[in-house]
Amino acid sequence: DVQLVESGGGSVQAGGPLILSCARSGAARSGYCTAWFRQAPGNEREMVASILAGGSRATYADSVKGLFSLSQDNAETTLYLHMNSLKAEDTAMYYCAANLLREARCEYVSYSDWGQGTQVTVS
Repeated sequence: DVQLVESGGGSVQAGGPLILSCARSGAARSGYCTAWFRQAPGNEREMVASILAGGSRATYADSVKGLFSLSQDNAETTLYLHMNSLKAEDTAMYYCAANLLREARCEYVSYSDWGQGTQVTVS
């Protein structure tokens, strides 16, 4: 299993930016699927963006395309979610997830490892 710890959440004004971090540890290799999800109260959990650990090609939900982006540090230990032009509807708990057994089509993968989440509130 991979251990995931999210951070960076908080309260932000509408239109502002925020960067979330997901510290990853315990994976013996890169190239596995990793993603950010979010869940607002009363809503189903939705995938925000996904990418292979160590990869460069990310996929995004239509609702965040052009506004959110993913990046990873060179050591492949941290996944970042850069969020711009935040709206009230972006308010949610944001979770980092991984699946060590999947190495492609990460937007369609079921994720087995999850972090504890970090709250984002936009007002």
